[in-house]
Amino acid sequence: MTAPAIGRSRAVPVAVSEVLPWLVGVVLFGLVLYYFIGIDEGATSVFGNTMVVHEFVHDARHFLGFPCH
Repeated sequence: MTAPAIGRSRAVPVAVSEVLPWLVGVVLFGLVLYYFIGIDEGATSVFGNTMVVHEFVHDARHFLGFPCH
């Protein structure tokens, strides 16, 4: 008598057209998040000469190792 196969799973084919919108969305979200946390410095902000975004994510910048002073 043979033991039943436990934990065996089969690969399910997924069409690229189903995955591509999610991939593009995640990459765009990541780039926007990277900009706001890692690049926006107030003087170089796309919102003008304001420090609002910089101060809002200030602690996250330091936690992730981005210098800002």
